[in-house]
Amino acid sequence: MSVADLSAVEICAGAGGQSLGLELAGFDHAVAVELDENAVNTLRENRDWKVVHGDVADEDLWKPGEYVGIDLLAGGVPCPPFSIAGKQLGATDERDLFAWAVELAGKMNPRALLLENVRGLSMPRFSAYRQHVKDRLRDLGYWSDWKLLHANNFGVPQLRPRFVLVAMRHEDAQWFEWPEEKPTAETVGSALQDMMASEGWSGAEAWVKKANDIAPTIVGGSKKHGGADLGPTRAKAAWRNLGVDAMGVADAPPNSSTPIDFLPKLTTEMVARIQGWSKHPDYEWTFTGRKTTRYRQIGNAFPPPVARAIGTSIANALNRKGEPKQLAEVESEVMHDALYLALKNASTALTEKELVKLAGEKMDSLTFERRMAMLARDFVIDEDEQLGGRAYRLAGFKGFIGQEDHDRHARFAELRSRIS
Repeated sequence: MSVADLSAVEICAGAGGQSLGLELAGFDHAVAVELDENAVNTLRENRDWKVVHGDVADEDLWKPGEYVGIDLLAGGVPCPPFSIAGKQLGATDERDLFAWAVELAGKMNPRALLLENVRGLSMPRFSAYRQHVKDRLRDLGYWSDWKLLHANNFGVPQLRPRFVLVAMRHEDAQWFEWPEEKPTAETVGSALQDMMASEGWSGAEAWVKKANDIAPTIVGGSKKHGGADLGPTRAKAAWRNLGVDAMGVADAPPNSSTPIDFLPKLTTEMVARIQGWSKHPDYEWTFTGRKTTRYRQIGNAFPPPVARAIGTSIANALNRKGEPKQLAEVESEVMHDALYLALKNASTALTEKELVKLAGEKMDSLTFERRMAMLARDFVIDEDEQLGGRAYRLAGFKGFIGQEDHDRHARFAELRSRIS
């Protein structure tokens, strides 16, 4: 099988950042599914793939069973459930589709799975959630690994940390290697020099010298918030240090009548370049809609060069390129929650003392209660009063994994117009 023969199903495809990167890595899209109409229009504008518009979890909309045995199931499932800037509701957030996507892999049986999300998912708050995902993938016959990747290590002049999950069948995983990371030499100034000077602004050269660093993470925002800007207060300050007014997005670059010391805003085309749609012909892409919707599509995207790098690593493994390794050598790090594992592996309800001993961690009662409260946000934990004290038993996972009676459906229907 050649790289060009590889096929992909992409869920929560957005406006095509991951889509384009995977295409450049050699994956042909069998279908892309996306909720946001503007992003759907952009995908259809750029490619003649089958693009399905609507809730990806609605099997009346598309039939996952038609794609059983696909090479790659990929997606950038919604970020708000795990975002540091949000409430971090995790499994109880109606937008959470991470665990559902893992179950979808169980139905579709792809050779590989690629899911990406925000850095917040890598935090201690979600250690048990991550372990649940990893354990479930193991039960489904997949090796898996997580890694935090920064876009600036893949040629993108922006920090943009993303937490990435890759899962593969064991026979393919032996060939998998995370892509090589190398800090980019590109800066905001060097990336945008031609665009900032395109209308004759005499201050462009001096601006390039000031914009001599990578950008902070671009924030796309959501339908719940106002117009386009480049992020929260700290990000705006970082942009100002780079010579950029982050309070909005411009319609056009500065022109020949603009003062030399002007503090410019970025256009959507400039934001796209900072997001990884470089001036190289490979990354040519058209965004549809009005300025704010274009900005949100760009700002919420997965940088194409990062997706291309990961996609190439997956394609190489599926095509058995390189030398096979022991799977322990492939995994980047061990990620587990000892208290969650103690609960999960217990056959009966256990007291605090018993759980702490089984977990093998030192913790006082206050720490134990805090940890249990954190676990209870994503898992159902039954509590019983026994002679030896209160006993705890793991009774289930709160997240949506496809249940017809899950309250996610009602919440999703209620909030659909504001979900993005």
